[in-house]
Amino acid sequence: MNTVDGLIHNVKPIGCGGSGALQAGEVAIVGAGCGQLDLMTIKAARIVAQADVLVYDSLVSSDILTLVSSHCQRHFVGKRCGQPSIKQDDINALLLKLAKQGHKVVRLKGGDPHIFGRGAEEALYLAEHNVRSQFIAGVTAALGSASSSGIPLTFRGMARSVTLITGTKMTNADNAGAPTQWQALLAAQSTLVFYMGKEQANRIATGLLEANCQGSLPVAFVTNGGRTNQIITYATVSTMAQAAMSIHDAGPTLIIIGEVVSVGQQLAMLLTDIDDTNQYEAMYA
Repeated sequence: MNTVDGLIHNVKPIGCGGSGALQAGEVAIVGAGCGQLDLMTIKAARIVAQADVLVYDSLVSSDILTLVSSHCQRHFVGKRCGQPSIKQDDINALLLKLAKQGHKVVRLKGGDPHIFGRGAEEALYLAEHNVRSQFIAGVTAALGSASSSGIPLTFRGMARSVTLITGTKMTNADNAGAPTQWQALLAAQSTLVFYMGKEQANRIATGLLEANCQGSLPVAFVTNGGRTNQIITYATVSTMAQAAMSIHDAGPTLIIIGEVVSVGQQLAMLLTDIDDTNQYEAMYA
């Protein structure tokens, strides 16, 4: 057993304090990270391996599910935009029932439980019914997609902050107050990252343009961020609505808006030049 396998299966290496054990009747609310198994934290993998029962979302990849034992109960409760899904109240009730039965319960969520993941809602519900829970952090989509696409979310002299926004509630009423809010974000040199915003790209663009945002501001759509089938679609605020319509992959799509997108594009071109140069030199070596 190598060091990583030992950590996952709770074999305590030298200098590691605490057992990290999941107790019977307790719920661990775990972030699965952005994409594949190797983007998951070791602590998260260790807790998942201890589960008697796994309650998991649609953004959890199949290789992560291999961590649980063959005897582990599995309950899929995934939500996807525009598709029938289990209500949050029913998920809360399921977690409570399983914990009260004395199981070691893992609630596994894509990304991080505290970033648009409703982890705190579930923890509060459980605590109100005398069930203890714990949180295990995960790599949220903004961080995972930024790294895998080479787009920095902050950059000296260009982006001084990052704002994470859910795109699922971008209604006309929201846009009525957006100019004042987004003017402040743009003035603060903030990179804007929209989760679940592909279907609302037109409304987002309209809100930004009404906030006097430059139509040439770069935009990147990162689909299946952190996975082997990742797709990056570049656009500008003026063209992002049309670009969103051109993305036919059903995977989760994150939108990054800001000058930092151009930094990522520049880096990608430089890396391509390096690869082309190395191939040329190899051919004539």
